[in-house]
Amino acid sequence: MNSPTPAPRILLVAITKHGLTHALRLAELLPGAQLAVSEKFAANLANPPHPLEIVAGPLSGHIGRWFGGFEQLVFFVSLGAVVRLIAPHLQSKESDPGVLVVDDAGRYVIPVLSGHVGGANAFAERLAGLLDAQAVLTTASDVGRTIPVDILGRELGWELLAPKINVTRVSAHVVNQELIAFVQEAGSKRWWTRPSPLPANIHLFARFEDVDLTAYRAVLWVTRRPVEAAHWQALPERLVVYRPPLEQL
Repeated sequence: MNSPTPAPRILLVAITKHGLTHALRLAELLPGAQLAVSEKFAANLANPPHPLEIVAGPLSGHIGRWFGGFEQLVFFVSLGAVVRLIAPHLQSKESDPGVLVVDDAGRYVIPVLSGHVGGANAFAERLAGLLDAQAVLTTASDVGRTIPVDILGRELGWELLAPKINVTRVSAHVVNQELIAFVQEAGSKRWWTRPSPLPANIHLFARFEDVDLTAYRAVLWVTRRPVEAAHWQALPERLVVYRPPLEQL
């Protein structure tokens, strides 16, 4: 007996003639992507891709199911319409899928929801490259080309250890270009992946003890050492810790 095939990670939703053209182009370039097309245009597809979902009735009746079944939802629909469609289904950035909008001319790719944790920002840049379009990013750390505190080291397997309020506060300090101490005692050094230099407000240290805590607005600490209560107390809402996997140097 064959095991069930997992749901595709990407859904491309097209309800206009030009949107369908762009969606079909992407479907060929994104293995595993599923296409959802309105009944009006599905009937005219000479060689419909597989898998294909024919959307009957209003889009609003399908959003809840799509939210639970896909990691990236790409709508070839107006931004305002998408905001209204997804609003009743929003839960949290930890669980919501990435939601993106591509305009009818295929010029712009806009991440609408879950840009960082959900990966919509990175996926927008990928789609923009495939469509020869422009990704319109509004997340401050991406626009400012600085450290994304909430997902730093995720591709390296780093575990984020910090209360949510710390992540929020420290993210604000980073994008506001306040002095930040980055202490790396373990893990891969390949955490800075942007082509631009590390921002000048980020100062690097090899040991936590080397940091003058009074001189820095916040501390990002990559370590395998136990983080004691005294550390959190010394840096209330100013400390974010990352735990790299043991196999990393």
